[in-house]
Amino acid sequence: MAFAEIALAQIKALRQPANPRNFEVWYSYATGYYPSLNEAVNQLLSLNGNLTEAELEKIYATHLSPLRFSERIDKVGDRVLDEIEQVMAMVDAAVGTTNNCSESLAGVANHIPAADRDGLRGIVESLVQTTKEMENLNLKLEARLVASRKEINELQENLELMRHESQTDPLTSLANRKYFDEALVKVIAEAKADNEAMSLLMTDIDHFKTFNDTYGHLTGDQVLRLVALSVKQNVKGKDIAARYGGEEFAVVLPNTVLRSAVTVADHIRRAVMSKELMKRSTGEHLGRVTISIGVATLQAGDTVQTLIGRADACLYAAKRAGRNRVVCETDPEAKASHEPAAAVA
Repeated sequence: MAFAEIALAQIKALRQPANPRNFEVWYSYATGYYPSLNEAVNQLLSLNGNLTEAELEKIYATHLSPLRFSERIDKVGDRVLDEIEQVMAMVDAAVGTTNNCSESLAGVANHIPAADRDGLRGIVESLVQTTKEMENLNLKLEARLVASRKEINELQENLELMRHESQTDPLTSLANRKYFDEALVKVIAEAKADNEAMSLLMTDIDHFKTFNDTYGHLTGDQVLRLVALSVKQNVKGKDIAARYGGEEFAVVLPNTVLRSAVTVADHIRRAVMSKELMKRSTGEHLGRVTISIGVATLQAGDTVQTLIGRADACLYAAKRAGRNRVVCETDPEAKASHEPAAAVA
């Protein structure tokens, strides 16, 4: 409540809108849990005496955005675990101390002279009883801390599962579009910083609409899973395989030159073509699935959009050239085609 009051007081004093975003910024500022946020706020206040809407939005996006929520929970969880470990070490020390104290007092009681025994025994026994009670309290505290640590571990495990689910396409178990978009930005930045190669594959299932229209969506889902499995079995290491959307897949290949990327693409194409599709409900053989793949490699000055655009153009060229093939940006088919990939199914 004290943190909340501080947050509201700041909003009132600076005459800012009392919306959830601003409240979270000032509440977090009041708690001091995020030193980098406090530093950023203090710098702006020292310069201008206030924060603009744009500055608040930037602080929120940088330090408190929901996209960073799981990361923040992890950090807080780690801090709590560390605190528990420290407190448990102190409890262990306290338990040892009280045990030693109990033993010492018990020993003293046995060596009190007879003349003083009656009076002093009562004092010592009272002290012994007090230390026993302290020992029991410490044991209870230790048990509670162990339970808390277990709960935090379970929270972190659940959080990791939630993060995985939020990044995974449920039908194919590949990375989803959101994860792909974020990963591609990161891989391109790293490739440029380290002056390394990286390539991108854009893959589309040939005549997918025909499968859906002829055999139904359940069979269409089976086709998607079959292609996803072939993609997954032919990538490794830091490669990122994702469902880009609909029947289209994407594969990010860090530290991979164009020719090597073409080899990976052709392995995927052959793996898909080697599998015969069967309708599970009837056992009917439906033939083989094929895919077309476009391959592009990172060039100086590329952005995410330009790299995807060239890979898409190569995919379109593969479709135009007869499907069930791989076309890279140096192939004649790619150079002859400049139309968007979406124009061909």
